Amino acid sequence: MPTTTNAPTTAAAVFTDPTLSKADEFAADSYRPLWTGPSGEESSGEAVARHLEATIALLDKDGWKRTYDHGKDWSNGADLADDDSMTVKAMLRALLRVVRDEIGQDPQRTLSTALRHIGEAGGDGDTDTASIGSDVLDLVIRAHTGSDTARATPWSERQHRTHADVTALLAAGGRFARTYGPGTARAQEPAV
Repeated sequence: MPTTTNAPTTAAAVFTDPTLSKADEFAADSYRPLWTGPSGEESSGEAVARHLEATIALLDKDGWKRTYDHGKDWSNGADLADDDSMTVKAMLRALLRVVRDEIGQDPQRTLSTALRHIGEAGGDGDTDTASIGSDVLDLVIRAHTGSDTARATPWSERQHRTHADVTALLAAGGRFARTYGPGTARAQEPAV
């Protein structure tokens, strides 16, 4: 099993063809079909690959962040005036200012959020391809690390992980889907 350290990486993680082949072995041994999403319908390898590649494009455009800051003190609540003399317009301005300050203008996304947003946008995927894509990434990480319990989201949240590592994982997931997913020449070969 590869050693995990907190040392920064200088290059993106490399996901080789043997790693993808091992991920396919894990998929074959799975207790549930990999390519069937929460809707109960099967998605093609091409559809899942398009979703994963659109996720790369979204992260390249808006940025990737390892995790969201959950350390903020939410117990204090927003400091909104509730003065009876305020006009509706003044109240709305104050409310919008608080929302802007609390939510912020940072478009960066985590891996799991970016996958979900592509599915919700509907142009390059849906909830099925988001779910299946996440499962594909989990299989690739399991094969990459040699750990049966490894998952893509916690892997992407390690302190030393980089944008390049995460997009390399997504690209490997796309290659995996196109190679082993339904509708591919390899998936249609008769079993030997």
